[in-house]
Amino acid sequence: MRNKSWTLGLLGLFLIICCVMVQFLASTLKIDQLVQQMVQSGVQQKPYKHVVLIAQELDNPFWRTVEKGASEAAARLGMKIDYWGPIRINPAEQTNLLEKSITTKPDALLVQGIKEAQYDLLISKAIDQGIPVITLDADEPASRRLTYVGTDNREAGRRMGELVLEAASEKGRIGVIIGSELAENQQQRLEGFRSALAKAPLFEIIDIRSSNISRIQAAKHTEAMLKQYPAIQTMVGFSSLDAAGIVEGVKAVHREGIAVFGFDDIEATRQGIAQGTIRASVVQQPQEIGAQSVHMLDAYFHQNTLPAQQYTGTYILDMSNLSDQASTPTP
Repeated sequence: MRNKSWTLGLLGLFLIICCVMVQFLASTLKIDQLVQQMVQSGVQQKPYKHVVLIAQELDNPFWRTVEKGASEAAARLGMKIDYWGPIRINPAEQTNLLEKSITTKPDALLVQGIKEAQYDLLISKAIDQGIPVITLDADEPASRRLTYVGTDNREAGRRMGELVLEAASEKGRIGVIIGSELAENQQQRLEGFRSALAKAPLFEIIDIRSSNISRIQAAKHTEAMLKQYPAIQTMVGFSSLDAAGIVEGVKAVHREGIAVFGFDDIEATRQGIAQGTIRASVVQQPQEIGAQSVHMLDAYFHQNTLPAQQYTGTYILDMSNLSDQASTPTP
């Protein structure tokens, strides 16, 4: 009888141990499943690639539109854009921001080219740390940047020259306002402009002055230029605020019959074209520049070879198509 009781006790104990083991195994399997789900969820929800976009001027309409195009494309391609830039145009501050951005170790950099040795060295520093760099708006061809995305500025300047030649008579004296003497894109536009005028020897550039991308400065320089050179018949501006400033300068000296040509599409330029004070404007596509730069990064991240340049187009805005084209803020 006693042996039977021991046997039953041992059997009960064995069953209890088996139940505990089954529960333990079930819990272990459940934990493994949860871990697997967490791992899979982490794979599906990879963090965004962090991209820093450094503008020439933080609140410049052109660069805000570049940012818009870049951010919209980034949202579709699994990237996040951080937008930096100096309050006012300042190449030294742009250089400082590039150096600072490298220390944050982003996945990529989108920057405007600046023609100076220190800037090239910083681009090389980023590349050495595995941070790809693409230049926008103005190139840095001597650097190790991956590619340039933006306007073919020499071609845009040449188109401006053709506009002036078509609108003027057999000869003409021209005053030019450029956005900055230090900006490579402005110099390239001027080169293209000169190449078009070279075909018409009776046309002459009388004076060239810099507005520092300021409407007020463009107006002041235009006024001074027209007073000093009253024979000027045509005024050309190569950055977005120049044409509107030129119109103000022309009014200040009470000159009539001055043909004014501008660059880009802002409301003041549209108003000038509508009122007949501005003949035409060569217009860039900044939103496309931002979007294309992000697509180039995506191609690079997928091990694709990039072209040396990715040019975006321009078009001519004048009275004939003013109502057809939507206004796009640009510099």
